[in-house]
Formats: sequence, structure tokens, C-alpha cells
Amino acid sequence: MTTSVGGHEGTGNPLDEPSGVEPDIEAILPPDIAANSLPEYVKAWTLRIRAGDTGLLPVIVGLFLIAAIFQFLNSKFLSAGNLVNLLVQGSIYMLLAMAEVYVLLLGEIDLSAGFVAGVSGVITAELLTSQHGSWPWYFACLAALAACAVIGAFQGSLITRIGLPSFVVTLAGLLGFQGVMLLILGNGGTLPIQDNTINNFANGNLSPGASWVVVAALVIAYGALLWFRDARRRKSGLVAPPASVTLVKIGFTAIAGIVLVLICNTNRGVLVPIKGMPWVVLIVVGVLVLWTILTGRTKFGRYIYAIGGNVEAARRAGVRVARVRTLCFALCSLTAGIAGIIYASRLRSVSTNLDGGTLVLYAVAAAVIGGTSLFGGRGKMVHAVVGGVVIAAIDNGMSLQGFSAASKFIVTAIVLLVAVTIDAVARRGATAA
Repeated sequence: MTTSVGGHEGTGNPLDEPSGVEPDIEAILPPDIAANSLPEYVKAWTLRIRAGDTGLLPVIVGLFLIAAIFQFLNSKFLSAGNLVNLLVQGSIYMLLAMAEVYVLLLGEIDLSAGFVAGVSGVITAELLTSQHGSWPWYFACLAALAACAVIGAFQGSLITRIGLPSFVVTLAGLLGFQGVMLLILGNGGTLPIQDNTINNFANGNLSPGASWVVVAALVIAYGALLWFRDARRRKSGLVAPPASVTLVKIGFTAIAGIVLVLICNTNRGVLVPIKGMPWVVLIVVGVLVLWTILTGRTKFGRYIYAIGGNVEAARRAGVRVARVRTLCFALCSLTAGIAGIIYASRLRSVSTNLDGGTLVLYAVAAAVIGGTSLFGGRGKMVHAVVGGVVIAAIDNGMSLQGFSAASKFIVTAIVLLVAVTIDAVARRGATAA
């Protein structure tokens, strides 16, 4: 006997398909709506929106509104050079926001992620120096990420095994790891990175031809995966969108990929031609795909949502809650470590000027603006990426207009409050429905 949970077909076990899980990468359309044709699908989707299940629709609309406003104020905002620069700038927010999603899904928070990212950059830069034997770049990165994972596991153990509040533990981490950076680099110290491969993570570009090949491969792979998944579900009699809807999703993905490559392949150099997709875009996409599969397609991911939805129910169902929560904090710090390497790559150095406190607050804001709940149990990695784009767009657009840092903070705070308000109203509407 099967049961339907939140529009999904399940086996009756609440951990197979916990309420609120949306495992697939979908931009606007919800993954599974019972419909036999495209018009029926659109009608059912409209009903879900009216019931409060808005998904990413509000933030997508908000992003287009932000773009329209800044383009009206400054015609350079939507230029190819500025858009690519926006993506590179926003990559740090996207990666840190994805890190925060792991703990936000549990109803927790990690305030140390910004300075854990800084520690990752410092370790990488130190191991690349001659006094440490000039490690190969890949060993330096692996060592930094391993150290970050250990940091996250340690903090997670304090939270889950001893029962300390995550706010307090990670606040101590924020202060402590800032001190570690100062201890290694010295007050006002800067450590340059000479390795070209590391520096190309955020500053290098694929060739225009390679950009087309990579994006075409990604679109084909995603399209094939989506088509065969939906076809298999339809053949098995499970809830799945009609074939026309699947084709529309693949079409939207292809259009988005084409637009992205056209923008990136436009010459944005001044003295020297600069074309091609930045490496960092592919790094962000790679992390997004990997973490989406982990949270949406594995038993471990279902356990995360189950714990965030109702920790006691998950415990009684046999979930090893402490282990899962500890792993989530480890994965959070690991992802922050990736962001730290990208941050160091972009600046070609590591400095004590890194403002980890502001970075982590922006990361939490990005995840929440994208649609991840602060109360646990609801959210996806793609929410963090879209929210990171919103944060970067606000910062970039206001910088073009010459606004002060104070104005940026105020506007970002207003956008965050609006996003949380929309989330609260949507929840209330869904409950009433």
C-alpha cells in the first residue's frame, strides 16, 4: 500500500518522503503535480500558489524587479561585463549560503562559517609557500577542506553530544577562528597566493568554445536525467508531471544555458579581450549539483528533513539524530572551506581584513531570502544560490550607484524582512488551506 505525502508517492514510512522535501532542482515549477496535460498542470500549480506554496516564485519575481530598477538607474547594470562580475562576486555568498542550508534545515545556525572560510584560505595559502615545501595546489586545498570538516565535526559534537546551543558554540567559533587568523597572519598581515591554478578558480575563464561544450553537456545530462526520471515515474503509476511539462522544463534549462554562455562569451575586457565562462561558475554549479543529490536523493538527506521537521519523531523512527546533526555541521564547515578558497583566489591573497561576521550574516540572509526556513525542515540548495544572486545584485547595483556601505546594509535588511514576511504569510496561508 502506498501513501501520498505532500504530493509525493511514498511507502508509508515518513522518512521515505518527509513532508516539505522537494528533492529536485526546480526553478519555479513544483516537482510533482497530478495532471495529464500542460493546462491541467498550470491550473494545479496556480492552486498551490494560492494555497501558499509559492516556492521560488517570489524571489524570482523580486530578482527581476531588482534588475529592472538598477538597469533604469544605470544602464551598465545588465551589461555582460557587470553581470559576469556579479556572478563572480556572488559566488562567495552562494557557497556560504549552501553551507548554512545544512544547519538551517535542522533549525540550527552556524555563525562561525565566515571565519572558518578564512581559516581555509589561510591554510591553503600557507601550504603553498616555500617555507612549507610548496605543496601541490590540490593537496593544499584538500588539507584546508579536511581541517574545515574537522572544525565542523568538533562544533557539531559539542552541540549534539553535550547539548550546547548552536548559537553559543558557533559564536565562540566566530571569535576563536578570527583569533586563529590573526595569530597566523599577524595584525594587518597579508599572505599572497602565487599559484596560478588557485588564482584561476575565481579569476580564470574557459575559452568561448569550451563554454559552449560544457554548458551543452550539462543541459543534455540534466535533460536526460529529468526525462527518464519522469518517464519512469509515469510508467510505474506514480505522481509525475506530463511529458509536455518535462519538455518545457528542459527547454527553459536550455534557454538559460544559452543566455549564460552568450553573456559570458561577450568581450568584457578593456585593454585585453576577456571572453568565456568563469571557472567559479562551474565550481558553484558542481557544488550545487553534488549537495542537491546528497540532500534530495539519499537516505541521509531524508533524515535531515525529518529531523528538521520533528526531531522526536525522527528519533523514534530510528534515526541516529546526533550523528546526522554532527555530519551536517561538518558539511557546513566543509562548504565554507570551499568558499574560503574561492575568496582567497579572487583576491589572490589572504588577509586579516576578511569580515567573516558580515559574510556569514549575508549567507544566512541569502538562504532565507531564497526560501529556506529558519525553523528547519524546509529548503533546498538552489534556494541558497538564488538568494546569493539577490544579495550580490543588491550589493553590485548599489555600488554602481555609489551608495555607501550603510545604505547597502539597510536595503539588504529590508529585503530580508520582506522575504521572511512573505514566508510567514505563505506558511499561514498553507496552514489555513
